[in-house]
Amino acid sequence: MSNYNVFSIFYDDFTKDVKYKDRARYILKLFEKYDRKPSLMLDLACGTGNFSVEFSKSGIEVIGVDVSEDMLSVANEKNTELSIPVMYICQSAEELELFGTVDGAVCLLDSLNHIVDYNSFKKAIKNVSLFLEPNRLFIFDLNTPYKHSKILSDNSFKTRAGNTVCYWSNTYSPENNTIKVNLDFIERKGFFKKETYSEAFLERTFSDDEIAVALKEAKLELLDVLGENTFNAPKPNSQRNIYITRRI
Repeated sequence: MSNYNVFSIFYDDFTKDVKYKDRARYILKLFEKYDRKPSLMLDLACGTGNFSVEFSKSGIEVIGVDVSEDMLSVANEKNTELSIPVMYICQSAEELELFGTVDGAVCLLDSLNHIVDYNSFKKAIKNVSLFLEPNRLFIFDLNTPYKHSKILSDNSFKTRAGNTVCYWSNTYSPENNTIKVNLDFIERKGFFKKETYSEAFLERTFSDDEIAVALKEAKLELLDVLGENTFNAPKPNSQRNIYITRRI
């Protein structure tokens, strides 16, 4: 999983369109539909804590886990605005070790796609299950093969946030279902001065069979698969799917 060291500087600026508040509300509706609202939630691969903040504001105690110290540094700064501060822990999903169990868990914004080794992917899911109370939910999302092959593919994108421009270029490898993403940030710091930063990471998609095996080995029951931000089954051109699973 990528450490997102450089990206942490610009992450919040370039993800404002995510609408964290609305998405967090949607995820909580899923918890209430398939189980109940958690009282203690694991937010795996929490990044700069935007989902953790929203869940905390709804009255949930949250443990945010991420492998990037830089991302967590940004997340910790947001604790000052919360009546229930989030506990942040710097760990990889593959080495997850909590102090006790939680009664709900999430891993959002295709974070699990960043684990490109299948055995490590299975281990990460198994670790979440290990610290999840019986009959409680683990909700996660994954980018789809359609998104990798048709949307990201070998395409390039350019986005701007404030004084910073991001150049995003992809290299698609269909033989191993991966996308290599290269991010170049150019930040203007004055009329004549610019700073350039780069970040690169891999993402992988997983087949339905691979996901099914990972869930079975982790003792997680698949309750439903939904199209992103919907309560309906995914369409063939769905770019990110939501998986609702329950600890057996």
